[in-house]
Amino acid sequence: VDGYVIGSCIKHIPLAGRDVTNFILQFLRDRGENIPPEDQLGVARIIKEKYCYVCKDLVGEYAAYDADNLKDQKKFRQYKHLHKKTGKTYTVDVGYERFLGPEIFFTPEMFSEQFSTPLAEVVDSTILNCPIDTIRSLYKYITLSGGSTMFKNFAPRLQRDIRAKTKARDEKREKLAKGAKLKKMEVKVIKHKWQRFAVWFGGSMLSSQPAFLGKFHTKAQYDEEGPRIARASRVFSDLAS
Repeated sequence: VDGYVIGSCIKHIPLAGRDVTNFILQFLRDRGENIPPEDQLGVARIIKEKYCYVCKDLVGEYAAYDADNLKDQKKFRQYKHLHKKTGKTYTVDVGYERFLGPEIFFTPEMFSEQFSTPLAEVVDSTILNCPIDTIRSLYKYITLSGGSTMFKNFAPRLQRDIRAKTKARDEKREKLAKGAKLKKMEVKVIKHKWQRFAVWFGGSMLSSQPAFLGKFHTKAQYDEEGPRIARASRVFSDLAS
């Protein structure tokens, strides 16, 4: 907030793009797709990046796929992959995993017993834990970062789910205010051109600063002290002092 990191308001979810890939891989295996073992992980990753999207309504999307068939291919797809060793091409059917894969972020209880908090709830609770005078500005500037946010309809779905939570609170406040008109919370999820590589872009900007020179660890230092040398950053410790 205003250039400062509020450490107590940082939240982490144990889900990432690799979890989506593994889910798709297991889905293909359960369906009995004839994919060579050495290609399975790569094919699952390609399907994730090329065909997956975030749906607006999970039940409605299921119904649309149930009404479709492989011939019409309104929803279903077929992916052709070249086997490097044999030089032969084989076909993989792509179906429900197109929307079920990314759904892991919005309905995690369907896929994991250890973590069941939807992404929208994590974002909402994180913002509410911030200083009260910054909450409105944070809701209007929810920025996406990382490859897993590149799925089609990811931003609109996240914005809709967060807005549903703020809308419910706004309606409750209006009832308590006995009909008085109160300013409603504005929610905006922002996409940008650096979205996929935002973390690396930020790191490159930091490393290009003259003050960064002398703050990094050399390979010789790492070889001597091991991984523990990376547990403390001289860059951020100097900024905090």
